[in-house]
Amino acid sequence: MKIALGVTGGVAAYKAAEIVRRLQQESLDVQAIMTRAAREFITPLTFAALTGNKVITEMFGADSAPANLESAIEHIAVAQRVDLLLVAPATADILAQFARGIAGDFLSTLYLATKAPVVVAPAMNVNMWEHPATQENLSILRARGVHVVEPDEGYLACGMTGAGRLASIDAIAQKVCDVLGIHKDLAGQTILVTAGPTREDLDPVRFLTNRSSGKMGYALAEAARRRGAHVILITGPTDLHAPEGADWIPVRTAEEMRRAVLEHIERARVIIMAAAVADYRPAAASSSKIRRSGERLVLELEPTPDILAEIGRGKGSRVLIGFAAETDHVVENARAKLSRKGADLIVANDVTQEGAGFDTDTNIVTLVFPDREISLPKLSKLDVANTILDHASALDQER
Repeated sequence: MKIALGVTGGVAAYKAAEIVRRLQQESLDVQAIMTRAAREFITPLTFAALTGNKVITEMFGADSAPANLESAIEHIAVAQRVDLLLVAPATADILAQFARGIAGDFLSTLYLATKAPVVVAPAMNVNMWEHPATQENLSILRARGVHVVEPDEGYLACGMTGAGRLASIDAIAQKVCDVLGIHKDLAGQTILVTAGPTREDLDPVRFLTNRSSGKMGYALAEAARRRGAHVILITGPTDLHAPEGADWIPVRTAEEMRRAVLEHIERARVIIMAAAVADYRPAAASSSKIRRSGERLVLELEPTPDILAEIGRGKGSRVLIGFAAETDHVVENARAKLSRKGADLIVANDVTQEGAGFDTDTNIVTLVFPDREISLPKLSKLDVANTILDHASALDQER
């Protein structure tokens, strides 16, 4: 998820660097927007280094660069792609601009252009904070749905004591998480997730595999981590980065995945088998490259271990969730798999549907339970993951 962080001109501007780090711990992608006054307290280079993203400081690009169409409409592009606008610290001036609809710079224009939720964390002198104009502006913003993180009381940089000190980094981050729906309801739980394809060698050069990208399994791992769970991610070969803080266990073959799952299953309350494990492997892999001869080549295949069924037979009170990538009779095949494997839930999808196949960022799934089915619309894989985790948590609580 992408956060636009507005930094305005106040002594507390240096704390915005700490806010960036704290938001990154929630796997949030941060882009900084700095007002001209903010640059008197901290440099854009600091935020560029911390975020890895361009820092926006001018409405129409750098002072020395000519304006162009891209810079002229950049506030619209940013407004459309961010999931939340956070302004911290928020000065009395920026609160007034927001309340009165003044588009005087990039940040105030972005506020008017975005439909994303807005969080402001005011920081200022106590007299400025208590002034009727400031309080009236805050009332206007609250009425419009802006979320306000109240400042703390204490000793202020100006030497006075009272309300106006920027709220704690954790309080600001918690408000962002609350607004975005990032909760720690899975804290204390361990969730094991499998992801990606497996590869079964034909010879030292070639292997059998499938089109799985691993995105669904990695989304499950990321969603579980964001919600406070300890995650064990057992993954076949992918081009994806492991979620920060997860136990990342790379494997290659179905047998390697089986051994890894059995080794770590005792630690987990919930097992989500999202990997696309090969059903067959060569009965005998060649130790040298199979040469082209011009003749037909017949491969003898044998079944790979059925990891889901093996876990289903000995799961005990654990919650076991499997996946079914289908091309026809989706629900019927998933329900048969549910019974055959001993799972509590099968997540089924028709991989021929647009937006539900391999290597996409969205999915269209049906959740198949022993007593019911729930069909979901096309959602991002992260949203699908959170829905699956909601049901996994409910099943676990029932036990």
